[in-house]
Amino acid sequence: MIATPPIERVAAITERLAVLIAGGVPPPAAWAYLAGGARRRSPPTLDDRVVAAATDAALNGASIADAIADRARAGAIRRSGRRSPASPEADAWLSVAAAWEVAIGTGAPLAGCLKDLARSQRALGQAQRDIEAALAGPRATSRLVMLLPAVGLVFGLLLGFDTIGTLFGTVPGLACLTVAVLLVLAAWRWSTAMVRRSIPPSSAPGLAVDLTSIAMSSGASVPRALSVVEAALSAYRPVAETVAADDRAAIDRVLALSQSAGVPAAELLRGEADQARRDARSAAQLGAASLAARLMLPLGLCILPAFMLVGVAPLMMSVLSSTVRGIG
Repeated sequence: MIATPPIERVAAITERLAVLIAGGVPPPAAWAYLAGGARRRSPPTLDDRVVAAATDAALNGASIADAIADRARAGAIRRSGRRSPASPEADAWLSVAAAWEVAIGTGAPLAGCLKDLARSQRALGQAQRDIEAALAGPRATSRLVMLLPAVGLVFGLLLGFDTIGTLFGTVPGLACLTVAVLLVLAAWRWSTAMVRRSIPPSSAPGLAVDLTSIAMSSGASVPRALSVVEAALSAYRPVAETVAADDRAAIDRVLALSQSAGVPAAELLRGEADQARRDARSAAQLGAASLAARLMLPLGLCILPAFMLVGVAPLMMSVLSSTVRGIG
């Protein structure tokens, strides 16, 4: 069973916040309502701590976006032990912080902006579910083939040969064992790197386009909208401090179309962001599908030789040793 992606949990909170604000609840009170539900959970999750920090900031007149980002980063460092907001929960909350800052900075309607963000987060969550499902088979394959050398060793014991004694008690056996262990470690690192590279590099494809859509929905000028988006990304998305080249090209293309046709750009930008997410989803699924074939490389070049060294070579040495003793 695939666990609920963290971004979907953040999307649910964002959507509740949007509904409360759309219903006429002021943002400080809306955050307080959400924090009231979070306090009933023990121990509190990162989501609960972020909501509590945002509530305190809203009630005290401080920057809500800064409070969200600071708490998300602190929670990520606490969990990973590294000075990097690399956790999925933190990454999702940083997107919320950037969207909130863009909406406040341009005067865009908060409820609509939060609803759009929640919709895009849910789409990303579904894409992550699909990617995890596609990677499940290759991951299981890589783990299974790692067991082949041990299977060879057990097979020799079942045949009645002292393969363990040969491996640990003779110089040739120790040499075979050492090389086999190195080969298995190399295969494990190789296959792990392959799986890691199959995961999409961006956790929020199309985010810059979404943020530009939020900014443009306020009626802000193009230079003002782009400036606010750039500032928000630089402040709250350190892994993407500036608009990516693909997103910039998409934004420029849509803005040119909007100006030439005389139509609002916000809806066109939302469609472009959806397309970016679909493209990233398809690319990740194709990468996962080809991963099973590429995993044959560490199997053939590392695991099978390790199997021969641990499972076959000790067996042959045991047979030769028994034959020599029999002749003697």
